Amino acid sequence: MLNVSDLSVDYGSTRVVDKLNLVLDDSEILMLVGPTGCGKTTILHALAGLIPISEGRIDLGRWVATPKKNVPPEKRNVGMVFQDFALFPHMTVEQNVCFRLQNTTLADHWISLLGLNAFRKAKPARLSGGQKQRVALARTLAHEPAFVLLDEPLSNLDASLKDSLRWEIKEALKTAGVPAIWVTHDQDEALSVGDRVGILNKGILEQIDTPERCFAEPKSRFVAGFLGDACFIPATVSGANLHTPIGVAPGKNMGDNDNDNEVEVLIRPDDLIAQQNGETANATVLWSRYEGESRLCAATLDSGELLKVRVSHEMAVVPKDRIHLAINSVHPLAYFPKET
Repeated sequence: MLNVSDLSVDYGSTRVVDKLNLVLDDSEILMLVGPTGCGKTTILHALAGLIPISEGRIDLGRWVATPKKNVPPEKRNVGMVFQDFALFPHMTVEQNVCFRLQNTTLADHWISLLGLNAFRKAKPARLSGGQKQRVALARTLAHEPAFVLLDEPLSNLDASLKDSLRWEIKEALKTAGVPAIWVTHDQDEALSVGDRVGILNKGILEQIDTPERCFAEPKSRFVAGFLGDACFIPATVSGANLHTPIGVAPGKNMGDNDNDNEVEVLIRPDDLIAQQNGETANATVLWSRYEGESRLCAATLDSGELLKVRVSHEMAVVPKDRIHLAINSVHPLAYFPKET
């Protein structure tokens, strides 16, 4: 179990990571997301011992690192998987995976499990991007790390390969029973792969929870806006329900507004239903984007608010079309205090 307490990292006078707290259970995968420069990679480097920490404590049980008690990287037993693969170009797949191993039994196991048997004698230059990343993962797991850090391991791969390889990596980590922290910019990757998701903003962990809770019950407007399309419309709280300009829905209070009935509710595209009904139209389409199985549309309500709605690809809507929007959600919608 990895226990991180009040971890802070400074670059000169600038605080890059501020009082990070997390506990990572055995075989758990934590996805870290956030905008560029929010401190994701810095956290990985601090956990690996590649940079010093300014405050806090990293406790793996077998060792504890603090600002006054540094544990060098080679003593931490941390596995790292990088976006650029970091393979030795002059070595074969087998030599890369077995590097510095006396017992190669585990190396053989991971080479086989990750589908690399046919490439044992091949050098990295002959491999595809996906094959290189499998080699990097096999090398990491063959060394039996206490935990694994993955820094955007799929960012250099094409979209179709990303989708399949993410599941292979997840399955390998689960098979190994090793906890992992996986940094990514891909929200779909974070929500679909992680047991939990952590959302960083300017070095602060704003929320860490299951993907479902982070998406449906964001702790802040930032989290709501970062994970998927987010729009807000005014609402009035009445008991457990929210009364909005486009219908009534159950609500969940995500802010400190117990004494204020006038709030703003988070609306995602899938919370809405759109109909091409001129007689009851209440919104005007601004744009429509074809996405294959569906279309994502933006529309302005007659009351002035902007909403996004996902409709069937067969529903052909174009800018300036009039449509009827209504809430189509049975789950409680998150709401926040009105912004001043």
